[in-house]
Amino acid sequence: MIWKKLGRLFCPENRFPWMVSHSANPVAWHLGNGIFRVFFSCRDKDNRSSIGTVDFDIRDPHKTFNLSETPVLEPGEIGTFDDSGSSMSCLVEAGGVTYLYYLGWNLGVTVPWRNSIGLAVKKKGSNHFQRISQAPVADRCDADPYSVSYPWVIREGGLWRMWYGSNLKWGAEQKDMAHLIKYASSQDGQHWDRQGKISVDFNAPDEYALSKPFVLKEKDKYRMWYSHRGAAYRIGYAESGDGIHFTRKDEMAGIGVSESGWDSESVEYPNLFDYGGSRYLLYNGNRYGLTGFGLAVLEKE
Repeated sequence: MIWKKLGRLFCPENRFPWMVSHSANPVAWHLGNGIFRVFFSCRDKDNRSSIGTVDFDIRDPHKTFNLSETPVLEPGEIGTFDDSGSSMSCLVEAGGVTYLYYLGWNLGVTVPWRNSIGLAVKKKGSNHFQRISQAPVADRCDADPYSVSYPWVIREGGLWRMWYGSNLKWGAEQKDMAHLIKYASSQDGQHWDRQGKISVDFNAPDEYALSKPFVLKEKDKYRMWYSHRGAAYRIGYAESGDGIHFTRKDEMAGIGVSESGWDSESVEYPNLFDYGGSRYLLYNGNRYGLTGFGLAVLEKE
């Protein structure tokens, strides 16, 4: 794969009190006629995350419009699993309902933070997402005793399939977390069978985080793009025949850091979409989305 970078599309720069900085974890949703809505995570002055949206026309993507003036989803009530922030993960449409999976997090004491997976839904005819519960749909359990994060969910027949981040251990510093990508399944998108199956494992001694998977099934093959890091995040790529066990082929990812500018230190949080016979990639650059998100187009498979 070779991706041609089209440049940065959006960076909040203190737009609203709840959107002071960051546009991380971008996810594209096609509204029709080449208009795409990007759901992203932003932060307030206290570093709490909310989910916002902005639109663009694929024919002129640098002119963004319809920036949300209120959050799609904001932090939960004090004491709930997402009171420190709600961060964007993925969208699934089923039976006229749009499912928004998100990462909810709390600040920790013995460890830096604790992550869980939440779910909000928007019914047909509604303009608003509502949490299905004040509790997460995936929290710590025997298969994931430390922390879970950023799921990617697809429906395949009657089965819901999820790839998500999970810690193998924790520590006092971020680099102690050993965070990789696991697999789970569900019959309804809410109750998940988690058996600790590792989908993507580490392949270098200095790696300590694999996160934010994006999965496509094409013909008889599952393809995953994700973030991996040691010193700094890069975008990786892996393939699987069963959707559970993936073989890493990071050399095929086809995109890296620029020589200078907003994505010169890191690239991460990939999200792909197709339109008009072309394949596009949304991604973040330096400092986990602080410098905004950009767009690339696939030149060669």
